[in-house]
Amino acid sequence: MALATLEFSRRFAMAHRLILGAEEKCATPHGHNEHVIIELKPTMPFSLGGANALASFAQIKGRWHAWIDDQVDHALQLNAADPLIEYFRVQEPRRCARLMVFPGDPTTEAACILFFFKLRAFLMADGAPFAAQRIRIEETPTNSVQVDAAFIEGLEVARDTGLWWQRADMSINDLANAPKLARDQPGQARQVAQPRRPADVSASRP
Repeated sequence: MALATLEFSRRFAMAHRLILGAEEKCATPHGHNEHVIIELKPTMPFSLGGANALASFAQIKGRWHAWIDDQVDHALQLNAADPLIEYFRVQEPRRCARLMVFPGDPTTEAACILFFFKLRAFLMADGAPFAAQRIRIEETPTNSVQVDAAFIEGLEVARDTGLWWQRADMSINDLANAPKLARDQPGQARQVAQPRRPADVSASRP
């Protein structure tokens, strides 16, 4: 079977902070200009002649690039347990839409995984004859992280939970559907899930 893989890249700016198990300087909000590169594998054979394409590039990458450009770019990536989320919900609620909320610290490893699931949801919703094969995020010119389909399939994570990163929409958090915080419900303790940190991700670091 003749298969021609496709690769698309996009640049975006982001900010984050890491509050668990990282260097202290990483706990201070800071930003990066990053590149995300996706590799797509055809789900049907290619034959030479006629249109010579399984689908147009615009159809394949349109929704993905719109999400990167309109939602991911200049978003603040935060751990779901980060107290900054409560600050924004109370003090600047109009900016909550710009928070990308992660299950655990928003490392580049975690971003690769969540982005992979989001890309997969977009491709399935569009009926594109391609499947997500690999995602690489270049955090800096010298640091990058990559995950592939085999890694995702072996990952211990709940599937089809309806969380933002498993939905084919433009969301980057689920704050609109989140329960009220403890300060909004007197007498009730705040409960925050402590998800497992992903492991064994292919990373390139100095």
